[in-house]
Amino acid sequence: MLRRMSTDTVNIILLIGAILLVLEVAFFNGGLIVSVVFSGLLIYFGWKSYKKLWAKVIFWIGAISLFATIINMMAVRFLIIAALVLAIRHYYRSKNAPERIEPVIYEEMESSGGEPVLRQKFFGDDSTPDRAYKWQDINIHGGFGERIVDLSNTVLPNDEAVISIRHFVGNLYIYVPYEVEVSIQHSAILGRSTIFQYRNTKLINQTVSYQTSDYVLRKPRVKIVTSLGSGDIEVKRI
Repeated sequence: MLRRMSTDTVNIILLIGAILLVLEVAFFNGGLIVSVVFSGLLIYFGWKSYKKLWAKVIFWIGAISLFATIINMMAVRFLIIAALVLAIRHYYRSKNAPERIEPVIYEEMESSGGEPVLRQKFFGDDSTPDRAYKWQDINIHGGFGERIVDLSNTVLPNDEAVISIRHFVGNLYIYVPYEVEVSIQHSAILGRSTIFQYRNTKLINQTVSYQTSDYVLRKPRVKIVTSLGSGDIEVKRI
């Protein structure tokens, strides 16, 4: 169904949803943001110690509270209704439309060399393999949990490798061999950063930049671009 929808239709639906969200927050339900933030904090602290019973209780209270808050938003209700209307319209159109055979187009794609180094996960920790693996540039986003990138188990290309991670809540750990040059652009709403010997104990809606002195001249090199909602980043030599 989504493939048959025009981009303009999708954009209009999303625009109306965004307008409804702004109106609801501004005029009808000002405590919505507070409720979402409070539920997010419960989820975060519960997930950090999830093996303990009290943490599991806090996590699921936060998750259920967040779900109830989101499902009661006008914008979300509108999107659900819009999806149902479009599904019904698509069903009747497909029933009444004459059957046609569309050609199958096969596109040749270059193999990326197997499984991705890191997967996109909303919940849970993830790390690069603890064995030798073939390098692939990393471009992911995540929700809750730790992300660990260990470059000592791979061979970087004789060019610029890229690590791009956008994460909501959790810590990032990136381990870099001594012979690799590094460029780092990190932003965080709340957290701390440790980049080699430099330590910033507190980041509040700030950006941190770092580049080794020979980054432009020497290879291999890795460009790291990360952003966190809440969490710490640690980049160290290994």
